[in-house]
Amino acid sequence: MKATSPSLPIVARDEWLRPVEKEINNRHERYLNAMERIERAAGTITDYANGYRYFGWQWDDELDGWWLHEWLPGAHDVYVFGDFNNWQRTEIRMHKDEHGVWSAFFPAAMYRDRLRHGSLYKLHVHGDNGWLDRIPAYATRVVQDEETKNYTAQFWQPAEPFDWRGDAFDISTVGSLLIYEAHVGMAQEREGVGTYREFTEKILPIIKKDGYNTVQLMAIAEHPYYGSFGYHVSNFFAPTSRCGTPEELKELIRRAHELGLGVVMDLVHAHYVKNLNEGINSLDGTDHLYSLPGEAGYQPYWDSKLFDYGKREVEHFLLSNVKYWLDEFHFDGYRFDGVTSMIYRHHGYVDFDCRERFFDAGVNEDALTYLSLANRLVHDFRPAAVTIAEDVSGMPGMCIPLADGGVGFDYRLGMAIPDFWIKLLKEVPDEEWNIWEMWSVMTNRLPEVKTVAYAESHDQALVGDKTLAFRLMDKEMYDHMDRASQSVVVDRGMALHKMIRLLTITTGGQAYLNFMGNEFGHPEWIDFPREGNGWSYAHARRQWSLAKNGFLRYAWLGEFDRAMIRLVKKYKVLADGYAWNLLMDERNKTMVYSHRDLLFVFNWHPAASIPDYELPVQQPGKYVPVLSTDEERFGGPGRQSMQTEHFSYNVPSEEGEAQPRIRIYNTSRTATVYRRKR
Repeated sequence: MKATSPSLPIVARDEWLRPVEKEINNRHERYLNAMERIERAAGTITDYANGYRYFGWQWDDELDGWWLHEWLPGAHDVYVFGDFNNWQRTEIRMHKDEHGVWSAFFPAAMYRDRLRHGSLYKLHVHGDNGWLDRIPAYATRVVQDEETKNYTAQFWQPAEPFDWRGDAFDISTVGSLLIYEAHVGMAQEREGVGTYREFTEKILPIIKKDGYNTVQLMAIAEHPYYGSFGYHVSNFFAPTSRCGTPEELKELIRRAHELGLGVVMDLVHAHYVKNLNEGINSLDGTDHLYSLPGEAGYQPYWDSKLFDYGKREVEHFLLSNVKYWLDEFHFDGYRFDGVTSMIYRHHGYVDFDCRERFFDAGVNEDALTYLSLANRLVHDFRPAAVTIAEDVSGMPGMCIPLADGGVGFDYRLGMAIPDFWIKLLKEVPDEEWNIWEMWSVMTNRLPEVKTVAYAESHDQALVGDKTLAFRLMDKEMYDHMDRASQSVVVDRGMALHKMIRLLTITTGGQAYLNFMGNEFGHPEWIDFPREGNGWSYAHARRQWSLAKNGFLRYAWLGEFDRAMIRLVKKYKVLADGYAWNLLMDERNKTMVYSHRDLLFVFNWHPAASIPDYELPVQQPGKYVPVLSTDEERFGGPGRQSMQTEHFSYNVPSEEGEAQPRIRIYNTSRTATVYRRKR
């Protein structure tokens, strides 16, 4: 009798997955087969992902000159031209090998004084779509002409390599991730595009002071349209030049590490820009170089191109890109954007109403294999690095280790949380808020699936949507954010802004994310320069001065956020797992829960303040308030005394056991944190 092979740990731990065990085994087998193929070809996956060390410009010591390599299998003819040959398109012809790689050699004896650091160049490609001037896929710097707006590749070879000596930062030492999501270009207060240098000098100190320990940088890879927020990438190996040089980005990361801050890159491997002038679309003249041919290679919801993850050369390109940013720029991990679009052929635009939906014909198996390989590469090359999946579908195993049958991400984004807050604020009157629904949304995750909780991110800040602050206070923010003004709308908004953030960070996951400026209730929306707004930068910046103005209420929100972060770090709340639910009082809209010696009391009722409110506690002791949204230093009315001590007393439960309880003044629209002292 044939012995039954043991189930993968992901299935053994979850009975819900038993009916799809075969599909999970097949998924895991595809990953193992891909790893076997890679190791057979290159030894290790880290050695395999070295495309950036072969393609593009590479110095040859033996021949004393530069090679330029580019994979263009469908091209009929390829030339390289630039300022080093007076832009003569058909003077320097590249030569094609049997693998479709075109090469040209530039001996130093001929080009030393012509091909210099900063030289501009392009490829002149003859393909099925005609003769076109293109930018190589492995270009490490691309610049835009201010007058013509045309993008051109730049030969970027500084005389001395960047000095990384002494940079031994390890993101695993920061503790639970407190992520500050940021966009370098719009991080400055002036109207215009901010620089890496400005971010290093002005913004990193703010992030450090606020208590966050990880910076998540958006819009790093070059993208032709500024308003795309960096999500329509054209040049995957080139940091955007609109913010400065590659060395200035490296200096930003090194300085962040010196401050004890990790730096995570928002990595876009879900799609690429369809532009021919700037990007990699049809680079060899065919429609199936990096994509599947025809409509299968098109993302209709984003008007962009999709990668063909099952193609070996595309796999090599993307894995090399993953390693490149870790190796050359010392990033500490990635937020993988658009994972849901990657792993489904319908891009997630269906109802995930049954288990089989995660394993049917709509799943892009090649994309799941690629993501598994990417996670393996990241953790083999930089074991401490973190990977975060932006997946709204809830694909089983996304954050389960590869060895257990998962896809290998460290975290998933808790995308249901901000969606819940928006829906609640838009559709439900305060007095009808369901605290059980709140609790369910905040805690709806498997114990082994680490989640990045957030109340809002850049998505909610874009024009057409609203930040929490703007949704709560709207036009009142224009006239009543000074501390002398009286506004019930602003008072409500201030209270709920603090409460929503405190509940999210203490119940929603094992990590927390905030988009820059939202911590102090940055007003209005983000609107990048475009024809419809007169190409204005007025809404593509952060008004940091609002949070520093002692006459405005923004400073109160910022101070609360700093106090909240300090509390979470000091008592290691995020590392404590699920909160312990002690009381759900629907009538008084009050929820009570604990993390170790911290007791959290949330009264969501818009009006009911209850003296001598009795509530259960986990352990007997003396409970003293340590943080409250009601405090005057945070813009609250100051109804509670922060000096009061609450001693527990025992009340017999229905089972006859002693249940410790305390009494408090339970004020409306208030969240208070108490610490138990033995």
